[in-house]
Amino acid sequence: MKGVIQACYKKRWLLIVCVVLLASCQKSSHDDVYEFIASNKERPPGSIKPLKRYPPYKPHSYSARQLRSPFAPPYIIEKKVLAVTSNVKPDFDRQKQRLESFEFSSLSMVGTVKQGDTIWGLIRDPEGSIERVKAGYYLGKNNGKITDISNQSINVIEVVSNGAEGWLERPNVISLQD
Repeated sequence: MKGVIQACYKKRWLLIVCVVLLASCQKSSHDDVYEFIASNKERPPGSIKPLKRYPPYKPHSYSARQLRSPFAPPYIIEKKVLAVTSNVKPDFDRQKQRLESFEFSSLSMVGTVKQGDTIWGLIRDPEGSIERVKAGYYLGKNNGKITDISNQSINVIEVVSNGAEGWLERPNVISLQD
């Protein structure tokens, strides 16, 4: 019984809300809108600027069709010969060192330390930590091996793919940062 009474109250409130909404929609005067439209029609029309003139399109004729495609690898025969004659290859059996997990370009030299006859290079990685390295250590993602350390730079030989199932040695340098 209580649920029936509550449903009845809900219907009454809904009826009252509908009546109020319908009453607000009765015809009213919109004189201000009509005055605004009339005043805008009385004003002189504006002018539109002419479009900017562009020079006519001149088509370009591609005349390098007889040349090698930029998407084809160059000198395929030389690459195969290089792959066969090259003795360079990375050592996949050795354990990776910590600095080999970073890109070479993200590493920076911050100084050197001399201990006895050994010169140690100080390398900062992208995480901000500094690590001590010497000749023979590896760094960078391209199998970079440190060959020489001076007070101003660290020389590295990277072993990279030549693109034809072979490997090339590529020299690189990390210079001391100011």
